Amino acid sequence: MNLKELDSAFVAHTYSRFPLEIVSGEGAVAYDASGKRYIDLGSGIAVNTFGYADKVWIEAVTRQLHTLQHTSNLYFTSPCVKLAQMLCERTGMSKVFFCNSGAEANEGAIKAARRCAFLKYGDESHSTIVTLKNSFHGRTITTLAATGQDNFHTDFGPFTPGFVYCEPDNIDELRRLTDENACCGIMIETVQGEGGIHVLSDEFVKACEAICREQDMCLIVDEVQTGNGRTGELYSYMHYGVKPDIVSTAKGIGGGLPLGAVMLSAKAEAAYTPGTHGSTFGGNPVCCAGAVSILERIDDKLLADVKKKADFIVSELSGAKGVKSVSGRGLMIGIETDMPAKDVIAQCMENGVLVLSAKTKVRLLPPLNIGFDELRQAIQILKEVLAK
Repeated sequence: MNLKELDSAFVAHTYSRFPLEIVSGEGAVAYDASGKRYIDLGSGIAVNTFGYADKVWIEAVTRQLHTLQHTSNLYFTSPCVKLAQMLCERTGMSKVFFCNSGAEANEGAIKAARRCAFLKYGDESHSTIVTLKNSFHGRTITTLAATGQDNFHTDFGPFTPGFVYCEPDNIDELRRLTDENACCGIMIETVQGEGGIHVLSDEFVKACEAICREQDMCLIVDEVQTGNGRTGELYSYMHYGVKPDIVSTAKGIGGGLPLGAVMLSAKAEAAYTPGTHGSTFGGNPVCCAGAVSILERIDDKLLADVKKKADFIVSELSGAKGVKSVSGRGLMIGIETDMPAKDVIAQCMENGVLVLSAKTKVRLLPPLNIGFDELRQAIQILKEVLAK
């Protein structure tokens, strides 16, 4: 059997894979089994922060592998502590809990918000969390419940109760929901990724923070896809001048290894005490060593380059033939196209460019350090496809 047949025989059928086997890569370029070259504008869905086979990351991970690949969280390890310190110093948060994925990070964020309320009220009377319609927070039962899309609320019920859904950017509805429900928090993505690359307005995000302060709730920001430099700031909430109580992140922080994090403010850090939460692999020294090498390089120069590349993409695509609209922030871009997104993806792949979709839009999530020459070439190919 060939690889496709073996996959069909032995791998659970949870993915509609594209007809492409990626066997190697370097930077923003991937190669298939025949040696064909592709410029990858997806970076593993915002995971490969510095692209394929990043030498600095490989060196950090390999060095740690030769020292200590794993030990339990009953003991201290330097990479875990160093990464937590870096995150706290760069965000102003107080504590970090490490896990393995974005869904786990969001589960941890939800638990922290609910326990903050439990510690305040002494019971579970204030356990509801307001999330947004069109949001996406993960595929566990609880994070599916938190996701504000009806199509995710089938087949696997009963779902975890305690979530109500607000229309994005509707401050009046947000106030109504927090007034009508005994809430412990508001949970948002400042750019709704899987929901179609919708950027929340400044007024709405600031209203979320204000209501949380007024009602002594936790403001939770899901930075699983938007975080780690993706939008042109280290974390996307920094565009708004707000201070979350809880921040979840994953994807790009690990640079290709599974790693998630829950960052807790001084207000929220008391939610976690010994025995209240845990993870066997969370804070794994190899994953954390790789993440340290990623975070060290997300500096002001890189973030400025992200913004320049984003401006270039938007200027090239806005008003281009076959483009209805362009949305997003930084290198997290959605394109509403005349041609169905699936056809754009197929034709781009045929022409050596890999792009993604988000609902009906074409989605771009290139490596943060993609070279301008490769970016220009890829965008030109995309424009030619869209103009057909």
